[in-house]
Amino acid sequence: MNYLRKNSLMLFFTTTLAVIGGTSFATQKEPTIRFGVEKVDGLDIFFREAGNPSKPAIVLLHGFPSSSHMYREVLRELSDSYYLIAPDYPGFGDSSFPSPESFTYSFDNIAKVMDKFLEQRGLKHYSLMIQDYGAPIGFRIATAHPKRVQAIITQNGNAYKEGISPEGWGPVLEYWKKKTPDLEKTIIENVFSYEGMKWQYTHGTRNPRSISPDNWNLDYAKISRKGQDRVQLGLFYDYQNNLKLYPLWQEYLREYQPPVLVVWGKNDAFFPVVGAEGYKRDVKDIDFNILDTGHFALEEDHKVITNKIRNFLRSRDIK
Repeated sequence: MNYLRKNSLMLFFTTTLAVIGGTSFATQKEPTIRFGVEKVDGLDIFFREAGNPSKPAIVLLHGFPSSSHMYREVLRELSDSYYLIAPDYPGFGDSSFPSPESFTYSFDNIAKVMDKFLEQRGLKHYSLMIQDYGAPIGFRIATAHPKRVQAIITQNGNAYKEGISPEGWGPVLEYWKKKTPDLEKTIIENVFSYEGMKWQYTHGTRNPRSISPDNWNLDYAKISRKGQDRVQLGLFYDYQNNLKLYPLWQEYLREYQPPVLVVWGKNDAFFPVVGAEGYKRDVKDIDFNILDTGHFALEEDHKVITNKIRNFLRSRDIK
């Protein structure tokens, strides 16, 4: 008993006699992931960041229906060697959700906000990690500032027409041809539903029970907000304009030749492997990896992917 009391007192004194002469006995570590808000054109853009800003930067651009939450493991695992920043787009995650009457929800406009966000954060050189919606937003930024992009990491971030699955995109492809209330109802009930959110995370995975339900619970809570149906339907309709820009993005790849790391879930119902293969035609320096998982490959293979990123950037001497 005396031994326990003695050691308890020792622990108390070493941890709570905090500051003597401005110094601390305890080592204070900066939290791995930090959270912030940047005001961009009157919008609050929420972001997660990790690592020292003096280190090489990686900008993480999320997909639908997610947010910067999808990159939580990347931020944790690479913060020792890189500065990572992951913003939420307007209408997504914890960023402002302005009404469609006050903000134009298009990929052009969202990319402009993200570009200005990076400018305000002082990022002049960075690698881009893109997934799903992150691809059309990231490629708009890359083509606007080609010399700023040091490398591209694509996790099912598509830039090729053959990478659009007719089966996975079925109702949306029909919606591009003609907007009808029936099609909108079909999309809302199947894609924007709770089960639709869950399916996007679990479909094609090796072990669906290993995927955290936090993912679809968070996404469903956000997409269930009043007015989200119109915003997300508008972005689905606008997605067809991304396909028109694919030749421009491919030309950018051929001309500027950024090193490209492909880490692609082969069981993605929306962006099949043939989309990943397209990068081989345009990029000379490519590290090509196909993984046995689904659309959100990071959920099941974040260890594999973050190790690939680390080795890829180190071997290209990205500074």
